[in-house]
Amino acid sequence: MFSIAVSELIQIMRNRLVLVTSFIVPVVVSAFFVRQHETFEAIGSLGYIAAIVMFIVAAFGLYTTAVTTLASRRQNLFLKRLRSTAAGDPGILAGLLLPATVIALVQVTVILAVFAVVAGEPANVALLVVAVLATLAMMVGLGLATAGLTNSPEHAQVTTLPVTLGVIAVATWVGTSGTEDLTLLKRLLPGGSATELVMNAWNGGVAVADSLLLLGPTLGWVVVAVVLATRLFRWEPRR
Repeated sequence: MFSIAVSELIQIMRNRLVLVTSFIVPVVVSAFFVRQHETFEAIGSLGYIAAIVMFIVAAFGLYTTAVTTLASRRQNLFLKRLRSTAAGDPGILAGLLLPATVIALVQVTVILAVFAVVAGEPANVALLVVAVLATLAMMVGLGLATAGLTNSPEHAQVTTLPVTLGVIAVATWVGTSGTEDLTLLKRLLPGGSATELVMNAWNGGVAVADSLLLLGPTLGWVVVAVVLATRLFRWEPRR
């Protein structure tokens, strides 16, 4: 698994387009939100900004990179060749997605750390860590599912748009309007409960036990994504 991960990391570093669009652009956009935090705090809250930053990296960085990577490796038959080695299917997928996941985790950690210095520390760091890890797991799962519907790296530009724009739209909706109205709908939509969990972790004022219940919908989406991935994912190009 780790040899596959190292090889994939080298490929990412050599691919300037992926490096810029999936890793540099999300950081630049996130930096804008951090720098203008007073403006966006007036619209929502500091927790809302933290959630948006997290989803920008998770969606544009981790999710799109995962889908593009798997589609590309399938198209050039690299996935097929890997299956002829001693590595099992879970190890192959883990190795291919590990670099993007680690990079996204580092990005979110650094950006939120800078945000904490600029705007003030979160009320509950441990809860924030749980929220970030659950969100990244959800986006990896959705990436696996979407890769099953994606025929090529070019096709990924289309297939990733609904989820990418969807989770950011949901995060914005929940972050600016709260969950007092349409509570169940907002929490069940992908990204809704994760946004509320990040807001609770950063802003405080909500019991930890009540906040942890918000993990349910997010982890539920992980399960749904994995089930879809097992049904949709293909190891060879579609004919």
